[in-house]
Amino acid sequence: MNRRKLLKLIFIISLIYYSTTNNAISIEKQVEEKALFWERLKSNFVQCKLCPRYCIILPGKRGYCRVRENQNGELFALSYGKPVALHVDPIEKKPFFHFFPGTTVLSLATAGCNLHCKFCQNWQISQSSVEELDYQKLTAEEIIRQAKSVHTPSIAFTYTEPTVFFEYMLEIAKKAKEKGFYTCMHSNGYINPEPLRQLAKYLDAANIDLKGFSEQYYSKICEGSLAPVLASLKILKEEGVHLEITNLLISGYNDDRKTLRKMCLWIKEQLGEDTPLHFSRAYPMYKLPGIVPTPVELLEEAQRIAYECGLKYVYIGNVPGHFGEHTVCPECKKIIIKRIGYTIKEMHIKDGRCAFCRCTIHGRWE
Repeated sequence: MNRRKLLKLIFIISLIYYSTTNNAISIEKQVEEKALFWERLKSNFVQCKLCPRYCIILPGKRGYCRVRENQNGELFALSYGKPVALHVDPIEKKPFFHFFPGTTVLSLATAGCNLHCKFCQNWQISQSSVEELDYQKLTAEEIIRQAKSVHTPSIAFTYTEPTVFFEYMLEIAKKAKEKGFYTCMHSNGYINPEPLRQLAKYLDAANIDLKGFSEQYYSKICEGSLAPVLASLKILKEEGVHLEITNLLISGYNDDRKTLRKMCLWIKEQLGEDTPLHFSRAYPMYKLPGIVPTPVELLEEAQRIAYECGLKYVYIGNVPGHFGEHTVCPECKKIIIKRIGYTIKEMHIKDGRCAFCRCTIHGRWE
């Protein structure tokens, strides 16, 4: 047996082992929403094809994400219609800086995630199964009514990983478009091309966490892979979804300057120089309690590297009051959106152009 076949066999065995050991006891025994993107295998096994893990799941067991269960040879989405978080946020919190700034957004999440990032800020819900958390039961129609009642123009799928509640997200996005609402997601981008392209038909904006720019980092810190995320970024660009990127910069982990430069050049060449990039400050969290908050000097250096690579809109996040929060016109260099935290203090964009020099500013503004 050659090395490639051996590695593939080991990978499949590990997935099956996880499925057999993963707790799949449901408090609620009623039939859940049937999942999309899966295939029935022999002996009532199923293979989920939603994300790059391609989990092989035994009857009565769940995949890596904890919320997709094999029930008698059919795959069901256990978290469908069961948000564990529902809040009204400023759109800047997602973060979106070039997508209707100054507006509010109805944000929702369900349990589960298809990565296991050691620095996760929402690990209490992302690393839990449905029955471990309190949730509401809300249909897609009820979510739309909630958005209407709080007067938000947009709905965001966020906090945990929206991919694992794909069916719920897709249904909400379809109905939101019918009712004149915008939809956006903050995602890790760890999703297969076919479901992503289907979602993109109804999605207006996406902020993707590009957590690092090496396979080693993704494997060691996130239990994932970089390549599928890069593929997702290119698909979103191709499909015309407004795209922004967040890189949580962790000192000593993903701060290699050559790698940062390589990442920024890739963004420019593959996605365009207008793609907004957010370098976000990390704090001790979850399984990385010993890290120091990212030095501001490191964030500023990353921003400088990105500008040197030709990116036009580069931000520093999680440092309230820093100049890096502002949007600066790439032509006249004047501040056209002044921010403090999530609050907009000044805005000088008219008809999608800088109010001072009339340079076109990438984004969706009105």
